[in-house]
Amino acid sequence: MENIRIASAQFEHRNGDKKYNLSMIEKLAAEAAAKGAQAIAFHECSISGYTFARHLSTEQLLDLAEFVPGGESINQLIRIATKYNIAILAGLFEKDKEGNIYKPYVCVDSTGLIASHRKLHPFIHGALLPGNQYTVFELLGWKCGILICYDNNVVENVRATALLGADIIFMPHVTMCTPSTRPGAGFVDPELWFNRESDPTSLRLEFDGMKGRAWLMKWLPARAYDNGVYAVFSNAIGMDDDQLKNGCSMIIDPFGDILEECRTLGDDFVIATFNPEKLYQSGGYRYRKARRPELYKDIIGKPHRSEQKVIWLQEEQK
Repeated sequence: MENIRIASAQFEHRNGDKKYNLSMIEKLAAEAAAKGAQAIAFHECSISGYTFARHLSTEQLLDLAEFVPGGESINQLIRIATKYNIAILAGLFEKDKEGNIYKPYVCVDSTGLIASHRKLHPFIHGALLPGNQYTVFELLGWKCGILICYDNNVVENVRATALLGADIIFMPHVTMCTPSTRPGAGFVDPELWFNRESDPTSLRLEFDGMKGRAWLMKWLPARAYDNGVYAVFSNAIGMDDDQLKNGCSMIIDPFGDILEECRTLGDDFVIATFNPEKLYQSGGYRYRKARRPELYKDIIGKPHRSEQKVIWLQEEQK
């Protein structure tokens, strides 16, 4: 493998406005390509918008969803990737011919659709079905995986993706700044966003504290460190329906160190160089080699009924 350069982006999407969101994807992809990026990753549901979908009926969500491949948004992504010679990763809602609805994250380049991962743990709408497999694919000579938002909070998903050969895991999110049982969590007042030019400090204090970045730093670097992989974290920034998101899209190396991070209070991207030597120098590489699955295969694989509670969503729907 050779060194590659990948960008992680953030922007304020518009609810259901695919034309606008794709125009932002094109703008940032063009700028990243001009600066030498070979691929660029956007956030979960970056094409469609995300949290507003909780208000939609199943029929409305079906209208918003597209076929993958073959849908107009996928074709537009391929057009953009071809025009600027850059691979693009982005998210949307998907439907199949039977009327099932999923939440995928796709990777395209000038050759077409390379990979599509259906979120394993969707919850924004009751009609969404979970994906049932891990996704590992080749991009620019590297083995890559995709895990969407909550998928990454279940540590077994990250380890399984790494064990399947992924050296880079793309981790698109729309996260942070929502209520939780953990101390310090909660919404951020949207007025701080609207006043960010005159008072960036108050917004930054909220974004960087336990409602946002400080929580992220409790676990995200550990996913990269423990598994010896590069993590490409992409997150929305600005208003997501009536909720405020804090961005801080970043790229973390196999040592768990942040290589680059978006610190702009707005649309932005960062680019980092991925060096294959780090994969084999990392502690995570050694830890995987030292595993003794005979000790815990029956524990990890024992029958289990999955329970998923999303408190902020449940409270809003009461």
